[in-house]
Amino acid sequence: MMELLQVKKLVKTFAVKRGIFGKQFVIKPLNEVSFTLKEGETLGVVGESGCGKTTLGRTVIRLQKPDGGAIFFNGVDLTRLPEKEFRKLRRNMQIVFQDPFSSLNPRMTVYDILARPIRIHNMLSRSQERDLILSTLESVGLKSEHVGRFPHEFSGGQRQRIAIARAIITRPRFIVLDEPTSALDVSVQAQIMNLLKKLKQEFRLTYLFISHDLSVIKFLSDTIAVMYLGQIVEIGKTESILNQMLHPYTQMLFNSIPLPDPKAKMRFTIDVSEIPSLINLPPGCPFFERCQYRMPECGKSRPALAEVKDDHSVACFLHHSKVYL
Repeated sequence: MMELLQVKKLVKTFAVKRGIFGKQFVIKPLNEVSFTLKEGETLGVVGESGCGKTTLGRTVIRLQKPDGGAIFFNGVDLTRLPEKEFRKLRRNMQIVFQDPFSSLNPRMTVYDILARPIRIHNMLSRSQERDLILSTLESVGLKSEHVGRFPHEFSGGQRQRIAIARAIITRPRFIVLDEPTSALDVSVQAQIMNLLKKLKQEFRLTYLFISHDLSVIKFLSDTIAVMYLGQIVEIGKTESILNQMLHPYTQMLFNSIPLPDPKAKMRFTIDVSEIPSLINLPPGCPFFERCQYRMPECGKSRPALAEVKDDHSVACFLHHSKVYL
């Protein structure tokens, strides 16, 4: 499979103030993030709130302008592409947001919501667009009778299906899924996850799937990237990550999943107040203060993301000198 997306040392910064008259600081929610994504695969991005997952998804499709690095989509550098040229590629990359109610215009019917991207990209004539809208609705499990209704007339799961239909109606190659199931009931989450898996095969889609739900990540992802304070600390094939979690932060995340046994003890405890601030990051490894395996060198320099075995890389001095078979 060819590489559809290649991200190299991506940097995104924001200026923030503390208080009304406070000092202005610059934070880096993305600090030299690099990865590749092959066509037809799903990269699951996981991490705690504030680690930079959503910023990564929005920056990759240029909803937010990066401040450094490069983004290659099908060999084209999006960071250097003029806006006029980028618009021609826009229909090939879409996003599904976390909250389906706020991401849909409450004053537009389902037909108008789905017709808008078709008209923006001049895809079809008005006589042809209805057929595409009805077939797309059917593919996400909705009916033709729904086209004249407004978003508030649907349940949360149905609204997310509309949002997914809007994303796939331009027949894109790449979709960012920004926690698309987190606002839904557990039973509805399963339906949406199965729908996304079906659509991936039907339309040959490539996903960047953002979630804090590790069970969802395991179900849908071919590759998992673990983010911590704006950096990828471990990335590898899903099976490789689950079989051998190398970074202490990855171990902490997966060990924190509750067991379906009321008598079982917690496998990991952590004081969340110890999470460093992006405003004042430590000079070395950002996980240094929370890590039970920390060494003196970890507090002095930041470990690079290095491959320690096939398709499995980790940013940790504990593993840089080791070779795993």
